[in-house]
Order: sequence, then C-alpha cells, then structure tokens
Amino acid sequence: MPDRAIEVNNLVKKFGDFTAVNSISFAVNRGEVFGFLGPNGAGKTTTIRMLCGLLAPTAGEGRVGGFDITTQSEEIKKHIGYVSQKFSLYDDLTVSENIDFYAGVYQTGRKTRKQKREEIIERAELFGKENVLTADLAGSVKQHLALGCALIHDPAIIFLDEPTAGVDPLSRRKFWHVIKELARQGVTILVTTHYMDEAEQCDRIGLISNGKLIAIDTPKNLKADYIKGALIEIECSDVMRGLEILREQPAFRDVALYGLFLHVMAEDENQKDLIQSILESNRIEVRRIEKILPSLEDVFVFLVEKGNLTGLKP
Repeated sequence: MPDRAIEVNNLVKKFGDFTAVNSISFAVNRGEVFGFLGPNGAGKTTTIRMLCGLLAPTAGEGRVGGFDITTQSEEIKKHIGYVSQKFSLYDDLTVSENIDFYAGVYQTGRKTRKQKREEIIERAELFGKENVLTADLAGSVKQHLALGCALIHDPAIIFLDEPTAGVDPLSRRKFWHVIKELARQGVTILVTTHYMDEAEQCDRIGLISNGKLIAIDTPKNLKADYIKGALIEIECSDVMRGLEILREQPAFRDVALYGLFLHVMAEDENQKDLIQSILESNRIEVRRIEKILPSLEDVFVFLVEKGNLTGLKP
C-alpha cells in the first residue's frame, strides 16, 4: 500500500444545480486518523461515498489505496471498511447473523471467520447476546458491532461517517480508544464528525463548509495559525445586542456568538477594558470578561464567517 492511502484532487459532486462538494483536494497518509469537521450538509458524507466507490464524482480525481475511485471502485471496496451514520447493520438479523453476513460479503475464510466473530463479540461486550435481534441493541452496542463487521476482512483503510452521532460520551470515548489503537497498527482512518472533542483526537482535520475545504492542519496548528492576538470571552446581560454593537467596532478582528457568551478576537488582552467600556456605555451589564484559550469551534466559526481559504496544507 502506498504511503498516501487517500489522494483527492479537485473533487466535485453536483446534484442538478446544487454543488455538494466543491473542488476539494487533500491527502491522507497511511496510519493517519484524518477528520472531516463540519456541520450537517457541509459535504462530508458525499465525499466519503465518492471515496468508497458508492457515488460517482462529477469531476476531479481520487485514489484510495492506490485505486482510482472512478474506474476501480470494486477494487476499492475490497480494501476498505465503511461504517455509516446508521451503523450499516441489518436490524432484522441477529448479532451472529450480521457477523456471518459481512464475513460472507468479504469472503472471509471459515477459520478466520470464527476468530473474528469472537473478537467482535468481545469488543462489543455481546457475550450471551449472539441471538438477539440487532434492532433490540442499544446504540452504543450497535456502534461497536458495526465497527467489528467493517473490520472483519482486516481492511487497510476505514471510513467512519459520524459513527458516534447520538451516542453517550462514555461510549464515544471507548469507540475512540479503538480508533486510536487501529491507527497504531497502521490502519488509515477517515472519520467525519461535528463533535469538537472528537476532532481534537485526529492527527489532522479538514474543516469543511458548504462543500469547500476551508483549512487543513493539525488541531494544534489550526488554533495557533488562525487565532492571533487574544480571544476574549464575555458573559453579559444582552448577548444579541452586545454582538451587534461589538461587530460595529473596527478595533476587533472578529466577534461571534458562542452559546450564551460572546467571543471577541482582540489584538491583545488589554482590550478587555475597551470591550467592557463599550458594552456598559450601551447599558449592557458585563458579568464576566476574561481571556481564554481558543477552541476548534472558534477557528471554524472564524474561517466560515471570514471566508478565509488561505493556508491549505494538503
């Protein structure tokens, strides 16, 4: 397998007049955990479906495991594992039947199939539940069962499309422990998510919005490169009016709503006094104002609002 497990150049997907994926380019190295971070409808799932050979691109090029996504999609399917948002399982089959089905699809040998079944049952903590219908399993258990089925043929590359959506935090943590262990074994993983804490665990992430990649780098570098100066968090009595007022001030690089608080990108921490003075002069009570460390969400909001397409590192 080449050092670059996935290569994409100017990939485009259109549905009629709608452009779901807009000329994106990136590469994923062997053994890397690469994350696609973005809101629903940003183009994450469409990109994965093209890379898996499930959807033909409108334009551009892509290679997965050295195989062309347009002309060699059947070869790609033999070398990848895929877990979709719906866990890729058949609810009307039992746990064992799902495992046997995927073992058959990937033509897993009888001896290997028995070993893999035991591994999947252990990882998903399904001892004694082999004959339970998959529909009756908890979401977190389905998650591990789906991953096990996707790994039954030992693929070199795994695509995970928001696999932890709707799953509790503890189960998400366990799932990511498995992902990191697979990467240490040399498996390449491309995962889509809208959870910021999950994105932090990726080796690199691509921020995607409206079908466009707006930045690619490590989480650490993204926060260092795009958040300059000081990030100030404000808790005040009227956040919406405060947002409107502060956005009119040329002294600040950016102002955004962050939950119940305001985030202001200032030149330095000394501008806290100016921010407080502006708000209080407009009869907005400042309950708390302090410098904080930037998050990936701050970076994402900043890039989306500013349309900053520079600094891409494919």
